[in-house]
Amino acid sequence: MRGVIMAIFLVTVMIVQGHASHLPEVFADRRALACVALSGIAGATSWLFYFMALKTGDVSRIAPIDKFSVVFAVLLAILIFEEEVTLSHGIGIFLIAIDSLMIAIL
Repeated sequence: MRGVIMAIFLVTVMIVQGHASHLPEVFADRRALACVALSGIAGATSWLFYFMALKTGDVSRIAPIDKFSVVFAVLLAILIFEEEVTLSHGIGIFLIAIDSLMIAIL
């Protein structure tokens, strides 16, 4: 249901901004459509496991692990897309990692 609402909202935003003519391009481009589909599957799977974890564990231990995904996203961006990270961003990412681990463990 969340995905349907997000799709409707995004299409509405595109229409309001005057970009409705670009919608067929997304559906015609198989790579773009595959990325959208994989993103939806990944998001749904993430939420499924998040709620399963909340059923069996404490929110104070689960939420920090969920926020650790920021660190993974940046690492994947560096490895896959060869993004460069500035020193200040690197320090911030490191602090997010340490903070998430400390909250989850302690």
